[in-house]
Amino acid sequence: MKNKVCVLTGAGISAESGIKTFRDADGLWEGHDVQEVATPEGWARNQELVLKFYNERRRQLKEVKPNEGHHQLLRLEESLDTVIITQNVDDLHERAGSKQVIHLHGELTKVRSVKTPSSVYHWEDDLQTGDVCKDGGQLRPHIVWFGEAVPELERAIDHIVDAHHILIIGTSMQVYPAASLTAYAPDYAKIWYVDPNPQINYELSRQSDRLRILKGPATTKVKEAVDFILTAS
Repeated sequence: MKNKVCVLTGAGISAESGIKTFRDADGLWEGHDVQEVATPEGWARNQELVLKFYNERRRQLKEVKPNEGHHQLLRLEESLDTVIITQNVDDLHERAGSKQVIHLHGELTKVRSVKTPSSVYHWEDDLQTGDVCKDGGQLRPHIVWFGEAVPELERAIDHIVDAHHILIIGTSMQVYPAASLTAYAPDYAKIWYVDPNPQINYELSRQSDRLRILKGPATTKVKEAVDFILTAS
């Protein structure tokens, strides 16, 4: 059986492609208060603003491309059972060719019905008030907003518990529940952490004996991490 690799990615890898998908220290996301554009309450208060915000993000997504960090992960997939678990809502992993991608926080290129959350549709253009599902429900961005459950979390954990290697790329490991995923890794799993400013959270501090930090950007350091993993496997 092939060794299994779980790759945990965050905003850092997407930022290197020119897309900003994270909350700044001042609580803003692309100049907007996250409470206004990334919460159910914000949607209830001003649906037009929320739709406009995600339409702009969707348009921006068409202007960027996967970077070398995304492309290097294909080398893992070619040799090992590789699953990418991302906090990012863009489709850069898929556009780079990755086949097994779990989006913890939703996807910009999908929408869903407010009446039937399981009614999810691929969507690349602007979304407007009046765009409804066949059940009559207004379509909303297929994004996990603050205060909402993370439906894909259990599926991510199911993969982590069998991992031989965990590769963390471009995430501060401070946003929960995603930041807690390494706690489910088996004792034999090796952990690799690529980031210009890696932050060791509680879970990683308890796994320091099998943690290797590669400090630097994804565009250069992911290749190094992939080389290590392939050699160790």
